[in-house]
Formats: sequence, structure tokens, C-alpha cells
Amino acid sequence: MKGVLLVNLGSPESPTAEDVKPYLDEFLMDKYVIDVPFLLRALLVRGVILQTRPKKSAEAYSRIWTEEGSPLIVISKKMHKKVQNLVDIPVALAMRYGTITIKKGLQELKDKGVTEVMLLPLYPQHAMASTTTILVLAEELRQEFFPEMKFTIVPAFYNKPDYIKALSNSIKKHLKGFEYDHLLFSYHGIPKRHIRKTDITKSHCKMDRTCCNTPSPAHEFCYSHQCYETTKQVVKQLGIPESNYSQTFQSRLAGDKWLTPYTDVEINKMPGQGIKKLAVVTPAFVSDCLETLEEIAMEANEQFLHLQSRISGLESAIADRREFYNDSVNINNVAIEQFPGVLLARWFNFKSFEHLKFASAELADVDIGQRFKG
Repeated sequence: MKGVLLVNLGSPESPTAEDVKPYLDEFLMDKYVIDVPFLLRALLVRGVILQTRPKKSAEAYSRIWTEEGSPLIVISKKMHKKVQNLVDIPVALAMRYGTITIKKGLQELKDKGVTEVMLLPLYPQHAMASTTTILVLAEELRQEFFPEMKFTIVPAFYNKPDYIKALSNSIKKHLKGFEYDHLLFSYHGIPKRHIRKTDITKSHCKMDRTCCNTPSPAHEFCYSHQCYETTKQVVKQLGIPESNYSQTFQSRLAGDKWLTPYTDVEINKMPGQGIKKLAVVTPAFVSDCLETLEEIAMEANEQFLHLQSRISGLESAIADRREFYNDSVNINNVAIEQFPGVLLARWFNFKSFEHLKFASAELADVDIGQRFKG
């Protein structure tokens, strides 16, 4: 009998440091997430990160937590229910990390008589820290506990027409009535070395973006290529001009070279580039989570609005000073043409002044990013 196992990332049981800590430990100790030797990973994660991170992460989770629970879990369960209603074979839901384990999902399918499992990682783009770790763990569990089962792996669906259409329709729906200046595609970031490690040709990846556009077998597992291809196909579907969108990567950790450009850095530049209404889409996630709700919808939005407010304040201050200067020019020019000011003006050779005006080129938005190049 056939069945389906949907696998998403996971979530802590509650937005408390006590529940966040074991979740982060399981996540960060995954060798496909932090791919360094075990002792170094343990020292970094358990000796440094877990000493302070659980409290901070718990505060972030508490900002997005709903009455139903973790948004990622709630949305995943709703998705699972919809999928089950569409097919006449058993469908189970599991998480790579947390208590809704892959083992429990496989056991649920086994109890229903399933022997052939379609394993579907809920990640549109393939990455070592998301897709690979699911597939490896599932196979280990199959060999140890479910040897009678057979897996069929659903590959990354980043360029599948149905996915592109669904994503495009979702973006179109949410942007209806919103006159945005710019559309930003923000994907989850990964270390650049992960791209090289998943290069099956061992030679194609140059990390200079040109390799993403050159056809290669490496693209089957290349996260960078797949992200750019998703963006390319979506903007084509929606008819968005090249000048109206860009792509970035979020959620990096310090100390490593991650995929660029960085979301937070680029968003901070945008108010200075004249972008006042920014729309952000996160195509690497099939359900809202900490990265989309807290990092983008809250933190990035607050930072963008703050910078926008500062720039608006500077613009207002400049306008006030220009108005003050031009008023002074008017007073001077009138005074030197009237008696007795005209006598003093001729005696001391006072001249009239021009009003302060700006050329169109001077009024154009400054591209702050260009100031720091070269």
C-alpha cells in the first residue's frame, strides 16, 4: 500500500527558554546544519550558543506564537489535512526537529499498512541543511525500524509549473491594492561552502552567479541556482520589470561566508534609494515561521520604517532650511531696491542673490550602495 510523508522543519513545544533550548540543541547539533567536526560543533553550540540563545529565541517565538500554537506547526497541520482530503491514500505529517518526529510519521503510515512511502520534504529548493538532513535521517530510520518500507523521494520543486503558478497567485493576491515601489525575494541563507559541498560535479560552482545561469547537472542540488530560477520564473509569470525586484538571503550566522546579498543590509539601503513602499516575499518557506514572521514582518519592517522616517526627517529639515534661505533672499533683494537701502547697496556694492534651486539630477535619489563600492 502507498502513502505520503510530509516533512517540515519543526518548532519548539512552547515559546519558553526551557522548551526552546532542547529544540535548538537538536537543530544546531545536526551535522548538516553546522557541518564541522562533532567536538567543535558541541563546543560552539553547547558551550557558547545555548548559553544565551534560548532566552533570546524564546522572546522571538513569543512574538509570533498564536493561541493555536506555533505558526509553522499550525499551518503545516492545515496543509496536511488539505492534502489528505485530495487523495485516497494515507498521508502523515512529520518534522525534522521537535516532537512530531519522522519516526512517528513512518510508524503512523506503517500502522495503516503502508509499505511504499512517497517522502516529500516541504522545501521548494534543495539544501544540505534542509532537504538532505531529512532524507538521511529518514533512510537511517527506515533501515533500523522499517526495513520493509520503500521510499520514493520527491525532488525539489522550485521550478515546477504548479508551484510557480501557486506562488505567483499567492503573491498577486497579497499585493492586490498595494502600490509597492519594489518587490524583494528573500530566501533563507546558507553558508557558501554548503553550495560547494552539494556540487555533484565538484567543479561547476564558482560562487560568482555566472554558474547559476550556465546549464549543469550541478543545478539538481544547487540551492543558489534554484532560488534564482524560482525568482526568474515568478517575475516572468507576473510580468514584473527587472528594475522593480531584487533577490537577497536572510538569517546568516556570524563567522562564515554566506550567500549574498544579505536581506537586512539591502533593506537598510532601500529608503536611501527612494524606495518607500517595499513588498517582501519569502519563497523558501511553505509556511510562516520565525524567519518570515519575526525576522521579516517584524524586525525588517520596523528597521525599514525607522530608516524611512529618518530620511523623511532629513528631507523636511532641508526643505525648511531652503525655505528660510529663500525668504532671506527675498528680503535682501527687495531691500536693496528700495530707499534708503538702495543707497547703501550702491555704496557698499551689495548685490541681489539667486534663490536656492536644485537641478533634477540633484533631486534624484542617492544610491547609497554605490557609495561603498570599489
